[in-house]
Amino acid sequence: MNKRINHFVNFLVSIIFFLFVFSAMSFAQQKGKDARWESAGKQGIGTALNVDSKIWFTLQGGSLTEVFYPTADIANVEWLQFIVVNKRTKKVETERDDAIHQIKTLRTDSLSFEQINTSKSADWTITKTYTTDVERSSILIDVQFQTTNKNLNLYVYYNPSLGNSGMGDTAQTEKSNGILSVEKLKVASALKFSSKLDEQTNGFYQVNDGFEQLKKSGKITKQTKIVTDGNVAQIAKIVSPKRFTTVLSFGENSLNAQLNAELSYKKGFDLCQLEYDKSWSDYVKTLPKVDAKYQTQLNFAAMVLRASEDKTFRGGNVASLSNPWIPVGDANGPYVGGYHLVWSRDLYQVATAYIALGDLDSANRALDYLFKYQQKPDGSYPQISWLDGRTLGDAIQMDEVSYPLILAYQLNRIDRETYEKNIKPTAEFIAKNGPKTGQERWEEKAGFSPSTIAAEIAGLVCAASIARKNEDRVSSNLWLEKADYWAKNVEKWTATTTGKYGNGNYYIRLSANGTPDAGEKIELNNNAGTFQENEIVDAGFLELVRFGIKPANDPLIVKSLKVVDEVLKVETPNGVGFYRYNHDGYGEMEDGRPWNFDRKYSGKGHLWALLSGERGQYEIALSNGKWKMENGKFPNPNLHLNSMQNFANEGLMIPEQVWSQQNGVYNFGEGAGSATPLAWSMAQFIRLAINIKKGKNLDMPEVVARRYGNLK
Repeated sequence: MNKRINHFVNFLVSIIFFLFVFSAMSFAQQKGKDARWESAGKQGIGTALNVDSKIWFTLQGGSLTEVFYPTADIANVEWLQFIVVNKRTKKVETERDDAIHQIKTLRTDSLSFEQINTSKSADWTITKTYTTDVERSSILIDVQFQTTNKNLNLYVYYNPSLGNSGMGDTAQTEKSNGILSVEKLKVASALKFSSKLDEQTNGFYQVNDGFEQLKKSGKITKQTKIVTDGNVAQIAKIVSPKRFTTVLSFGENSLNAQLNAELSYKKGFDLCQLEYDKSWSDYVKTLPKVDAKYQTQLNFAAMVLRASEDKTFRGGNVASLSNPWIPVGDANGPYVGGYHLVWSRDLYQVATAYIALGDLDSANRALDYLFKYQQKPDGSYPQISWLDGRTLGDAIQMDEVSYPLILAYQLNRIDRETYEKNIKPTAEFIAKNGPKTGQERWEEKAGFSPSTIAAEIAGLVCAASIARKNEDRVSSNLWLEKADYWAKNVEKWTATTTGKYGNGNYYIRLSANGTPDAGEKIELNNNAGTFQENEIVDAGFLELVRFGIKPANDPLIVKSLKVVDEVLKVETPNGVGFYRYNHDGYGEMEDGRPWNFDRKYSGKGHLWALLSGERGQYEIALSNGKWKMENGKFPNPNLHLNSMQNFANEGLMIPEQVWSQQNGVYNFGEGAGSATPLAWSMAQFIRLAINIKKGKNLDMPEVVARRYGNLK
């Protein structure tokens, strides 16, 4: 009897639990479908050059995508697009799904873009030009709607995700001024139009946001003034759609956002665009000249770097204004930062590009940022941080710890306060904890990495130079002794003599214990498989040349490059590309599904654009500034610069990864859904273009190259 009662009670508990879960899921569903950031393959980004307008826009898939405000690490928009509805047939078409997309750069000296979306049915064309108000946090869009079909109506479809989170927004219609308003704690958006609106409604995304009404009735039949605390979307009909201005503004609250929208609207698109373009044009005039073939791409690369710098936390450049491959649901909360975060590695790459450009102010701001917001009391640096210094990821990557020391030397930051407070603690940390790293530069594995060890050696030598200038010879000698020992043993720790490629003697990607011939196994990240350590190669050893530790014609470097070309090199229609390492699983799958698809499958790492630039810098070092265009033979760094330029998309944005195969959903040799533009890629293009012009690698620390006899 008791068993029957227990079974019955357990049955009731199970039913109650099921009903609770079902109710919770139903409630969540009523609040809107899961948020999801759009593709990170941005075709354009923009922001005012000054610090008063704290707003950034990104463009992808024919629409406005992530809008960042008030800092470059806080995304607030999934997309803003337009819907075309045939009121007679009730056919509904969206810009993102039902149009052929084209993007144009309007000038060679401004981050000014035009999107042209033509319906696949050829019934309509929407042309949009973007700018921002240099005085406030507003984006203005000049919209032209062309059609010969009088039955077509135009609607705006706005999907906000305030404060890095798709959930928790409140949307309402402000009848008094025709503004569509969305608000969350400490952030609000206001959407205003020069044309009158009709059929305005607010709803929860893909639940009751009005889109189903359009498909069913050809118009909005039920208007909802306000919805609260969910993943919201807004739809409204544009009464006079032939040509109008859209203003999207942000503020700390709805009143502030609406005021910004009103003021930017009164100022007008033309004046805003004029001021915006002039600020960028004035900056471009300060840039150095390179060969005419590469000048426009260099201009855009430099502008992207400046546009990636935050306006509150000065010197903090985010790695990319994008969210690559964020799984469904992860965009619901504010805890995911995508690539709009700060890595000291990427910031070093950006700062050295600034130095090449002659922009020492920006480079010094970057170093100041690292010292102020990232450096820890023990001298180390975090794996990643938000702009305000909050850390994300707890791995120690010793190259990231080393780069600020190299940068300080390159910027001649040798005063005693900087030495005692910033340089010495970091050098002591490296000397104590190196050369092994918790993660190498691809942020995946612990061990002895040639690229990391190169950065550590260079960091210690640079720190020793600063120590001598501060009369601390004890520390200087200690650090130099350590650096020399590591330089002497880097081959023993990271080069195999029994490998499967070439003659068996080459640098490998990583040795967990500094024993590359021990036959140890390495389990690659992203479910990519397990292999022998000496089977996995990358070109990170080229950092030994770039920092001046090894000569470019070093026999082991040359042999290792032959292995890289055998295993990692791919000839694409747009030029030569290289994988990070063989069997890499970080990237879209071959069928186009995103990396980390439901967290079970391995992706496929594709070609990294910046690696072509690194190879180009090696060719400069090998040729000592003397190369010729003879039958396409190396050394010829221009070929790699050509590849990088060809890898850029229509908006001149250079991606992180380039599609590496002839079949699939993306074009062979073009960017896919990886972080685009990647600041590191843009910085590498700048460095290579200017280094070619100068005939030498300007980012090679002279003190390091001199110590190891490689100063040309």
